[in-house]
Amino acid sequence: MSSVGMQMLASLLAVGGWVGVIATCWMPKWRVTAFIGSNIVTTQTIWEGLWMDCVVQSTGQMQCKSYSSLLSLSTDLQAARALTSLSVALGLVGLLLAFFGGKCTSFVQEEVSKARVIVTAGGILIAAGFLCLIPISWTASNIVKNFYDPQLVDAQRREFGPSLYLGWGSSIMLILGGGLLCRNCPTSEENAPSVKYLIVRSSRVTSNKGSQKSETTLPSSPTPTKTYL
Repeated sequence: MSSVGMQMLASLLAVGGWVGVIATCWMPKWRVTAFIGSNIVTTQTIWEGLWMDCVVQSTGQMQCKSYSSLLSLSTDLQAARALTSLSVALGLVGLLLAFFGGKCTSFVQEEVSKARVIVTAGGILIAAGFLCLIPISWTASNIVKNFYDPQLVDAQRREFGPSLYLGWGSSIMLILGGGLLCRNCPTSEENAPSVKYLIVRSSRVTSNKGSQKSETTLPSSPTPTKTYL
């Protein structure tokens, strides 16, 4: 029962992390306007994401525009797109394998095969978590570096958006969920033959020995003796 509960907890963490990665990939709040300097202008706020940027007015109106050209984007933005998309795809594969190899399902019959499927799912989920963690940390590093760049004006400086924090949390959830699933490694006890197989085998060996013993202990027929007169 404890292993079933562990798998359920790991699956919930993985599902939550996967949904968070999807939201992180889609939300246009990776970089937001930093209100610093002597002349603080709060009439509009700029949001920058992977697929679009948005301008939010102080009146509440928001205008978003998708990026028209992929080649015009920066290198870190292109890499973040590719890595987060791959993280979403790997997360889906890991969740499907975790479902097929779960103890509450009957898609895989043998316990050893189920354990191997679960371990594979855990490894894929861990990889998906790291694939999301890499672009999030890379983007955060660039934001910090540009924030302290003296060549930029205050209006061009950006700070961390909510998507980065959501991405960090989602990556940790995926890594934790995959790590819990990897604890279901097949042990030597699972690879050993079952008790039922050992009982059947021992009974067959005993019956074979008994038949051989009965054949060897059968009395031989007496040989006729000849009498000579």
